[in-house]
Amino acid sequence: MPTWLPEKFNVSPWTEKTYENLYEIFCENIRDCGLRCGKSHIYICQNKTDGKEDIFWHLTTRKNASQKIPRRKKKFYKAESSEARTQRLPDLRRCERLPWVKPIVENHSDDKVISWFYREGDGVIKLYLWLEKHNHVVIMKKTKAKLRLITAFYVDKEYAKNRLRKKHKARLKTKELAQTASPSPSTLTPVKDGR
Repeated sequence: MPTWLPEKFNVSPWTEKTYENLYEIFCENIRDCGLRCGKSHIYICQNKTDGKEDIFWHLTTRKNASQKIPRRKKKFYKAESSEARTQRLPDLRRCERLPWVKPIVENHSDDKVISWFYREGDGVIKLYLWLEKHNHVVIMKKTKAKLRLITAFYVDKEYAKNRLRKKHKARLKTKELAQTASPSPSTLTPVKDGR
């Protein structure tokens, strides 16, 4: 384990105060600390749900799979809905690794962190910071002037690891990245090409 990586937050046993304790960690380490990746400021979207920033919920919960609504229960749902509404449920692996987000971002140039920019299918450029040996990834969206924290999660499925490997293989090269809007590659620590 890298020396800069803190201990995991203990979520066992889960109590009424667990989310409040996690929110304190989020505020102290992510929202209020002026988080930076190299010279780029990390923007935290201030939209809130249930009194907490939406990004907090992305960092501590996971979407459960939507399910088809059985024909006999469709009368209880809106006419245009064919799937039950998805919910975000607490993800213990994400919760216990919440203290890792800041150090991974701050140590993105460390050899243990695989970092790369990738152009998604919709044209959005994202920065991936993957602590592969510990199965944790932080993802940020590149905007005109800064980076925006999108999510961070424990990579617990082999297909998800393979997807990250494919994205790393198809990452943007420095020349391609230089043709996009800032932050430019010069404002970030150079992205490592290898593992």
